[in-house]
Parts: sequence; structure tokens; C-alpha cells
Amino acid sequence: QVQLVESGGGSVQAGESLRLACSASGDTASTNCMGWFRQPQGKEAEGIARIERGSERSYVVDAVKGRFTISQDSAKNTAYLQMDNLKPEDTGIYYCAAFPCDTATMKPVGAGYRGQGTQVTVSS
Repeated sequence: QVQLVESGGGSVQAGESLRLACSASGDTASTNCMGWFRQPQGKEAEGIARIERGSERSYVVDAVKGRFTISQDSAKNTAYLQMDNLKPEDTGIYYCAAFPCDTATMKPVGAGYRGQGTQVTVSS
């Protein structure tokens, strides 16, 4: 089992920044990738960023590229999502995930774990 705890959500104005953190504990060796996905109210969840544990390899989707950055502190088993120039359409619940992934694509290859989520609200 892997436990994930997110922090850093909140309410901001458009153009401002937030930094989310996700602390992982437990059997983290079973999951070689971490990532973030979000779910706007009434819409489906979408994956937005992922990173391979212990490496510099990361991926963010085009919708947030240039504004969001995923990083990690391996010593702390913590992943971060730096969100800059936030827009109202970024509003939603943001979830951290830890999962086994394909090392070439970093796409999930099996069931993983999800945190409890943190609300991000961006007003215009």
C-alpha cells in the first residue's frame, strides 16, 4: 500500500501561482512514477503531469505546458506541481497519484494509488 497526502491547494486570482505537494509513504518501491490529475466539477478527470521516480524525466500535457511544472524530491518521497499563470479553467480538484509505469512513456501499466485531492479555485 502507498499513502499519498496532498497539500497546497487554495483560491487564487487568475495569473497567480500555487504549488501543490504530494508526500508518499508506504510501499513506494512498487510505483515507479508519480503524477497529477485534475477533475473539474461535472467533468471527467484528466491526467496533466507525471514524473519517473529518481530521474529528471517528466511529462506535462499540452493544456498546461509552459505554465505547470512537475518535480520531485526523492529523498522526501515528495512530488510537486508548480502552477503559474493560473486560469479559471484550471479550477478543479487536483489529485496526486503513484503508479507503476512504462519507463519509456511513463504511462500507467497497472493499478496505482490516489490521494484524497486538494481543491484549486481560480477566479477571474
